[in-house]
Amino acid sequence: MQLVTPHRMATRREWLGLVVLVLPCLLVSMDLSVLFYALPFLSADLAPSSSQLLWILDLYGFVLAGFLISMGTLGDRIGRRKVLLAGAALFGLASVAAAYAQSTEMLIAARAVLGIAGATLAPSTLSLIRNMFHDPRQRQVAVSVWTLGFAGGAIVGPIVGGFMLEHFWWGSVFLLNVPVMVLLLVLGPALLPEFRNPKAGRFDLLGAVLSLATILPVIYGIKKLAADGFAWEYVGSIALGLAFGATFLRRMSTAEHPMVDVRLFRRAQFSGAVGACAITFLVLAGLGMFVSQYLQLVLGYGPLEAALWCLPGMAGMLVGVSTATAIAAKLKPSVIVASGLVLSGAGFALFAQVSVESGVAWVVASQIVLAGGIGAVATISTDLVLATAPKESAGAAAAISETANEFGGATGIALLGSLGAVVYRNDLELSAPDGLPAEVLVQAKETLGSAFEAAASLPTALGDALRFAASSTFVNGVQWVAWIGAGGSVVVAAFVLLVLRRVPPTAPNGGGHDPAR
Repeated sequence: MQLVTPHRMATRREWLGLVVLVLPCLLVSMDLSVLFYALPFLSADLAPSSSQLLWILDLYGFVLAGFLISMGTLGDRIGRRKVLLAGAALFGLASVAAAYAQSTEMLIAARAVLGIAGATLAPSTLSLIRNMFHDPRQRQVAVSVWTLGFAGGAIVGPIVGGFMLEHFWWGSVFLLNVPVMVLLLVLGPALLPEFRNPKAGRFDLLGAVLSLATILPVIYGIKKLAADGFAWEYVGSIALGLAFGATFLRRMSTAEHPMVDVRLFRRAQFSGAVGACAITFLVLAGLGMFVSQYLQLVLGYGPLEAALWCLPGMAGMLVGVSTATAIAAKLKPSVIVASGLVLSGAGFALFAQVSVESGVAWVVASQIVLAGGIGAVATISTDLVLATAPKESAGAAAAISETANEFGGATGIALLGSLGAVVYRNDLELSAPDGLPAEVLVQAKETLGSAFEAAASLPTALGDALRFAASSTFVNGVQWVAWIGAGGSVVVAAFVLLVLRRVPPTAPNGGGHDPAR
């Protein structure tokens, strides 16, 4: 019988440090969505062109995804706390620059810098958790809190943004970042340990360039396909990124000091956990883009009220994360993750019941169930990634996990968003009211928002008929996407049960199995 040395237990200092680590997580995810409601005010002040407006919205996410692996690897080499604090300082300064931007170009540049700084925060916070919490059960609790921080930021972002815009100017949404980053800079040195891999070797600059050349074109191409439809230039962008990706992988397998240890993907715990999370985010993002349109256009809620109706999902997330963490010592990760995916599938199935007349109840119920399942999947999968990777390369492993999630979300928006759009256009062609001018039908087929704009210029009866037809066909597209999400969740659950079947439950305090050992 093999004896296992008990793990050192975290003290009050580590738990206080965790609170400090969660704060930047909230802000990183908030900054992905906080600008949505500021666009009308920002447009009136800076008068950006339509293409500049897209860059203001998307550049932060592009750059964030592109730099994740480089920043995670840099933290492993020069110090994770050092990279985290440097990123916090840069995030705060860029937030001030964005808040007081005097031109569109200045705001775009500030958003790019925010993306670079944000890329330091996610892998650094997660890898520091790996060094602060050595006991598997305590680490799992810490990862659960971290997961709630990121999820909370995404949900709270639009609400906080809407509140700030009701009382202050559009730049105020960025100033929320400053006091939190100052707090991190003050408390971080006292509560967070420093860690770097003394045997990591020099930073692979060429590898960093190749990772950026891989991720940026692929993310850009996927998002543009989702926003603008098919175009060869977007397909070419994806193909170019994939070509760079093949070169990147070859370098990682031959370099003396690789940024990413590709051997990690040979471990079922790692590749299975990363894959499960990425596919989960794919189906979740694909549905998420339709929720706000349904609440605002079909049901007629204002932006802030629509965001508030998404809050119950946070309660579901809390229940899912807490339950998964509580039972992790008794059940295998494969069972917990697969159960979370099946629960998510039930949430998608509930959302497939929405109709033009159904009201908000189905949306709330589906989001509670869906978020509960996603919470279980995310917390267990993220912990598996950390536990499987060696402590010395936890930053790079965390960055890989986050990058996979970004790819999953972008692909979900592109694929499922395109499917919903195709269903919408084809159905509206068949169900458009009689007497509708051909040019109005062309405009209405673009998006649901375009249909509502077109309806406003028509006689009352015809406009009402167009709105109802457009809403009905939009809901039909949403139902298709929701059923695909339900089926996809069940398929991924079967994949997880197979791939992770040999991974035992998380060790109880002080002993047992830890995948990293």
